[in-house]
Amino acid sequence: MAADIGREIPGAKPGSLRQWFAGLDRLLAESARWWQFRPFHHRQWYWRDSQPELCRALDALTDEELASLETDMEAAGEWLSPWLPARQLSELTRLPLLESRELHSPPRLDHGVPGRKWQQILAFAARVPTSDAPLLEWCAGKGHLGRVLAACDGRNVTSLEWQERLCAEGARLARRSGMPMEFVHCDAFAPEAAARVSGHDAVALHACGDLHTTLMRHWSTDGGHSLSLSPCCYHLLRGDEFAPLSETARNGQVKLSRDDLHLPLQETVTAGAGVRRLRHCELHWRMAFDELQREVRGVDEYLPVPNIRKSLLNAGFETFARWAAERKQLALPGKIDEAAWLERGAQRRHRVRRMELVAHVFRRPLELWLVLDRALYLEEQGARVEIGEFCTREITPRNILIRATR
Repeated sequence: MAADIGREIPGAKPGSLRQWFAGLDRLLAESARWWQFRPFHHRQWYWRDSQPELCRALDALTDEELASLETDMEAAGEWLSPWLPARQLSELTRLPLLESRELHSPPRLDHGVPGRKWQQILAFAARVPTSDAPLLEWCAGKGHLGRVLAACDGRNVTSLEWQERLCAEGARLARRSGMPMEFVHCDAFAPEAAARVSGHDAVALHACGDLHTTLMRHWSTDGGHSLSLSPCCYHLLRGDEFAPLSETARNGQVKLSRDDLHLPLQETVTAGAGVRRLRHCELHWRMAFDELQREVRGVDEYLPVPNIRKSLLNAGFETFARWAAERKQLALPGKIDEAAWLERGAQRRHRVRRMELVAHVFRRPLELWLVLDRALYLEEQGARVEIGEFCTREITPRNILIRATR
């Protein structure tokens, strides 16, 4: 089964990882006003005084033009190039599609795996170095990736997963396909998890936040020959503050808050039309409630509201507003003029989406900054490191693979 999913992307890395990081770090720091802010916190254009021409141009975009740019960041960067260093960003974030190998897996190994997820697994597996060493699958879920590598490479695989239900289901699938896999029910942050890394090559596909950085630390200390990981959900930290891993990034110009780490994840190229409609409705209602709460409280500042069940969006704006007010212990008037607040919310949504367009041009550069921090950490620990894409972004926008060897 061929697993070379994607297209070759021309262009070489601009020098060493350290030089690459330095150029990106400098550009992000110089451009901080374009991305290091929260669009939904602001009632007016964030650059109203400093960039009035940009604000007028954004305001003039139709919703159809905006929707087109939102799905094509290259076109968005080109449209914004009179104001943003879009071409330099494009050059610094161009990644090669890593060379793959042919995979020959047994039929029906994809039993129970959604199609796009299976494409991600095959593309990732085709870029894992072959070895005689046992393999550790970190944060394995049901062990789909480990099952592919066990089948194609004949390797013994240990799949570490903290949800006991997923371990049981993964073990059942391994028995069904006759794969040599051991499932270990274990918290990845527990001391006993570190012992599992020793002597193993390691793989992690979309391990979130501190889960993948914990694996990196264990592997650097006492791991096997290779490490292949695709980072995800950079904001999921165990502590309150973000700290770079590498000495290079700690000495860099860009200083990130935990909130900044959400920006790279604000891309849903795989979302359907229904999901996008719900997202726009939720943004509209949140902005309408924000206008309402500012007036009720007499305080002109944003009030964060918890995540909601999407079913609440079917109940009407007033129901949503009273739910949000209850969560923030805020008393609303007995009667709410829905039409008036929704009109004000629509005006806010118009500006927020257009300000987000500017910030979103920096999603990939910021993600690459975070990936380079991880790659440089591994390099500082003595590993040989390369980064690239393992599939196209249409399959998953979290398509960067860090590959380290000793």
